Amino acid sequence: MKDRPGGGMMPPMPSMPQADVHARNREQYVRGMRSSVIGLTANLLLATVKLTGGILGTSYALVADAIESLGDSIGSIVVWRGLQIASRPPDHNHPYGHGKAEPLAAALVAILIFAAAVTIAAEAIREIAVPHRAPAPFTLALLLGVIVVKEVLFRFVLRVGKEVGSHAVHADAWHHRSDAITSALAAVGITIALVGGEGYETADAWAALLASGIIMTTGWRMLRPAVRELMDHTASPDLLEAARAVAEARPGVDRVEKLLMRKMGLYFVADMHLEVSPEMTVRESHKLAHDVKEDVQRAHPQIVEVTIHVEPHWPEGRPPDEHPPNEGSNRPTP
Repeated sequence: MKDRPGGGMMPPMPSMPQADVHARNREQYVRGMRSSVIGLTANLLLATVKLTGGILGTSYALVADAIESLGDSIGSIVVWRGLQIASRPPDHNHPYGHGKAEPLAAALVAILIFAAAVTIAAEAIREIAVPHRAPAPFTLALLLGVIVVKEVLFRFVLRVGKEVGSHAVHADAWHHRSDAITSALAAVGITIALVGGEGYETADAWAALLASGIIMTTGWRMLRPAVRELMDHTASPDLLEAARAVAEARPGVDRVEKLLMRKMGLYFVADMHLEVSPEMTVRESHKLAHDVKEDVQRAHPQIVEVTIHVEPHWPEGRPPDEHPPNEGSNRPTP
């Protein structure tokens, strides 16, 4: 405890229990990692089934779908590892924590989606140019089963991603959806090839080529928010306004002069400038800053760190003894 002017001891100011904050965030990260493990297991099984079925049934669309599932598997590993790193608490070298590993993982998954789309497109073009037999009928039934599984996975992982606020988990979910799209288009192509007969053997390859374009679009949609977060894009206007309202509701705060906020993994960190009465003592303003910090964190638990700077509030915009610029100076020019 510190001595205060005039004697006695200054009691410590209350602070947000950081251990509880990081424990709560750890639980969110674990949920995200668990969804990645489930997705990884499903993707490996589906990739094996589709690759075997595609080779035996002479369907390149099914082989392309297997490639997409393998890409999903790698993506799930990347997401799992990214969330594992992001869940670590702050340390000496990373005082703000390791949250940036989460959007970095999301960006890598988006790049993997792009890479899978390019691979599928290149192979589809090759299959279109090279004559081959129509796919076997059983490949269609296999794809219909795959579509159901991937759509269930998409909805499950997407729900987890929204609940924990993770771009990486969200990207992983859309990786499952891109696989479902590939499977659906492959099913259409195989159906055309089977119904059309001779001359329609390449329909499944054309379907794979179309799917590659859709997958590229999905990759771009996933990459943009991850890059924004890596570049410290500001928080949403709704969250900024809500945090500002909480701070200005605290007695003693005249107004929030400035509020900056950025996302760090699953949580946010903020820098806030408060304007208070010029007559307020250092002790009083220090306590007020702690009270505002706790108010904001209590109202919005996703904001785990708030750095507050206190400034005097002058009704006229400047101290009464301060002259306007270029005015009030009678000092002769040397």
